[in-house]
Amino acid sequence: MCGIAGIFHRDARGRADAEVLRAMCDAIAHRGPDGYGVWEGGAVALGHRRLSIIDIAGSPQPMASTDGRAMLVFNGEIYNYRELRAELAGQGARFHTDGDSEVILAAYQRWGVDCVSRFSGMFAFALYDLDRRQLLLARDRLGVKPLYLAELADGSTIFASELKALIAHPALERRIDPLAVEDYLAWGYVPDHRCVLAGVRKLPAAHVLLLSHDAPVTAPKPYWDVTFAERHKGSEADLTAQLADLLRSAVKSRMVADVPLGAFLSGGVDSSSVVALMAEDSSHPVRTCSIGFDVKALDETGYAEQVAQRYGTDHVSRIVSPDDFEAVDHLAAMFDEPFADASALPTWRVCQLARESVTVALSGDGADEAFAGYRRHRFQHGEDRVRGLVPSALRAPLFGLAGRLYPKADWAPRPLRAKTTLLSLAGSSAQAYASAISVTGPGMRDKLYSDDYRRLRGEYRAEQPFIELMEKAPARSGLDAAQYADLKFWLPGDILTKVDRASMAVSLEAREPLLDHRLIEFAAGLPESMRIRGTQGKWLMKQAMKPQLPEDILFRPKQGFVTPIAQWFRGPLAGAARGIAQGGALSRTGWFDSAAIDRAAQAHIAGTSDHSRLLWQLLQLDRSLTHLGLV
Repeated sequence: MCGIAGIFHRDARGRADAEVLRAMCDAIAHRGPDGYGVWEGGAVALGHRRLSIIDIAGSPQPMASTDGRAMLVFNGEIYNYRELRAELAGQGARFHTDGDSEVILAAYQRWGVDCVSRFSGMFAFALYDLDRRQLLLARDRLGVKPLYLAELADGSTIFASELKALIAHPALERRIDPLAVEDYLAWGYVPDHRCVLAGVRKLPAAHVLLLSHDAPVTAPKPYWDVTFAERHKGSEADLTAQLADLLRSAVKSRMVADVPLGAFLSGGVDSSSVVALMAEDSSHPVRTCSIGFDVKALDETGYAEQVAQRYGTDHVSRIVSPDDFEAVDHLAAMFDEPFADASALPTWRVCQLARESVTVALSGDGADEAFAGYRRHRFQHGEDRVRGLVPSALRAPLFGLAGRLYPKADWAPRPLRAKTTLLSLAGSSAQAYASAISVTGPGMRDKLYSDDYRRLRGEYRAEQPFIELMEKAPARSGLDAAQYADLKFWLPGDILTKVDRASMAVSLEAREPLLDHRLIEFAAGLPESMRIRGTQGKWLMKQAMKPQLPEDILFRPKQGFVTPIAQWFRGPLAGAARGIAQGGALSRTGWFDSAAIDRAAQAHIAGTSDHSRLLWQLLQLDRSLTHLGLV
């Protein structure tokens, strides 16, 4: 796991500034404290910060190919590098190191750009071909590893693992993309199709970009996609056995490291499954870690201890006070772009705990998206069944009228919020799902915006690209389309961004075995009844893990990292809530109605409404804009 950066001049006569590149690399030193290198090639310069994981002494970067015709900087891990190495060696390739970086170079020399489709792993890399005078940028299939890009006024393209490295380039214009504010308020993060800085973009997951001298910048090209349009054939027993084999293979491949390795263990299905399979393949006790809270309703450490004892892991846990609000100040610098997933705080804390004893930690991320594990998937599945019973011409007037007449009850559990359900049924499947996963709906956003911002935003609404993604998904059903959108939109924008920044902030490599692309492809082909059955999501995965895990782990209600932000904004962060509207960075943009923000803050502090998620979003946006020096 590392950090990469680079400068590429389209004009072959240009010269990349190595000193500027060094400053870019210094900005992401936390991603790679073990090594540092810069390669200068006239119009191109590549930089690297290394966190040593495999072949600790033998794979420094930037790395040249054996014939010196290509240079590489690489962030991530290629899990099938040993198999590829053997195949390439059989075809005449020669290797001088024991790591995966040299395999990327050899694979490129053998298969060209198509080499990326042969890699199983998490990666973002830049490879410069000195013969073709061409730069290849690539990102892994699911977007585990990030890559930011920007085109500068002098015709150069700069890229890096984090936005803070691009900001270190003096020629990068710091200007807010106003549409990113709309996206952020809707989702709680800035999705991959946009960046908070105008002119900066992110290379999409499963895409490559080729840059050539003396040629215009072209659009990125996809090299992989997942389809939900086909269904596996076979008995439940056969599919369960296939899934169990895929799970074992995914976990085993991610246990290769020349440094201490462990796992996050929450006591939920996903992390417990990973730990169980690690223990099965390990001759030594697996190192596991978990954090809990000193509020019983939020604490899962008892379940984690149960799994740790079952598998004899070397387990450590730590209790974190819910009043961990002082850590809020670290988030803006960690994420650069505004990021409002409050579970980032406990994620960062568990990464800190893991880093005390290991350099690599396996996580359980990805199973909910792949196997339909979220509660919203069950609602979507059920609502689509109802939509199928009522002609589309009748749904809007019937359910829409009923929804408008039904009293609002946001305080109630989702199954009792008939108004929300009725309004969801009135719209299309895609519209309903976009509404279900949004943090701040269009009505509330409009109340917060000033007239000036509404003019800037124009006709754009954050839900549009998400709905379009669902409508064009290779899918058979609304559940298929929802999971596809989760994998393509929510997962890279929220979950993987959170884990990457929180882990790399403490120089820890996090690996996600449940995001193995072969596992994702298998899950996408499962009949809906093997994803959701009754009230259970991830049904087939739970069947596959029955031999390893007890039922009270497999079938207990899902519980994620919970941060008590509602209590914070009525206590230690009440002053911060008031300050959002009274002289903070947001008020200086002129894009918000300060009175509307103040009303929301006062209502929450008084306890008459729960606006905690909205206030958390606004606070993180305010601090991010301050951190970036944008207002």
